[in-house]
Amino acid sequence: MREALLGNSELNQICFVVNDIEKAAGAFATLLGIEKPNWFLTGTREVSQIVFNGVPTDARNKLIFINTPSVQIELIEPDQEPSTMREFLGKQEGIHHVAFNTDDMKKQLALLSENGYGVIQTGEFTASKGRYAYVDTVPNCKTMVELLERDEPQPIPPVKPRTAEDPQPLLGTDTLTQIAVVVKDLDAAADAYCSLLGVEKPNVLREGPSDVTQVVFRGEPTEAKARFLFIKTPLIEIELIEPGDSPSTWKEHLETKGEGVHHISFLVKNMDEKMAILEEKGYPVIQKGNFWNGKGRYAYMDTTSDYHVIIELLEKFEA
Repeated sequence: MREALLGNSELNQICFVVNDIEKAAGAFATLLGIEKPNWFLTGTREVSQIVFNGVPTDARNKLIFINTPSVQIELIEPDQEPSTMREFLGKQEGIHHVAFNTDDMKKQLALLSENGYGVIQTGEFTASKGRYAYVDTVPNCKTMVELLERDEPQPIPPVKPRTAEDPQPLLGTDTLTQIAVVVKDLDAAADAYCSLLGVEKPNVLREGPSDVTQVVFRGEPTEAKARFLFIKTPLIEIELIEPGDSPSTWKEHLETKGEGVHHISFLVKNMDEKMAILEEKGYPVIQKGNFWNGKGRYAYMDTTSDYHVIIELLEKFEA
């Protein structure tokens, strides 16, 4: 194991920046089978001490944190003052960053700086005592990384067992299993991620034979050529995808939106039933097929209207 530039490999939070946090909160409450969470407003400049691109700012955000069995989901609705969130929202809604805890912010930022990763924004927590830093990993990793340093352990609320009367997850599960990023150069992106996480580079995989994968993209069969790589972290898997020259949702994403986060995944049972539930809610299938090795199947659902990211359903075949 080599030293992780981030200090560890535990990706523990995925953050969505949105225009309407009330709408987003309602959508995620339905998806995860929870009561709609309430937002809170971050503190004033004196409390938050935000510095964006080297300049202090009065930026304040509406925030929501949703704990799931794997990673925490953060929702942010920024105000109009300068910030990395406001800058991001000027172009799109969606996943702005992934986060990692650190015990020594100063050490990790110095190490990251030595390796070409500068700081975009820093600030202090307002709900508890601690601080954060957004690091410019976008050129190499195609999404931003946040480091979180707490002066006291973060309290983890106890998980209350669900009853039949409680809201139920829309997909039968509330556990995110994967976040996937579409890239132009798989090897370069993999090297960057493995360096940040301190892990060895996994094997690169290719699409399986068409008679095994049986991929259908927007209603038409396709070879869906691509190179893939899966990085396991303690809480969630990171998938990197380099599209080939045949039609696919990954190639379409690269051509229309550029490199970046393509989807988040949930492992489900009775996938046809879950697809039908989502389609009934107005989220059509973009692409579906079998795993490259034939040991399961997947479906990408167009949930971008409400979740600002594609949701992938995964189902493993019984052995």
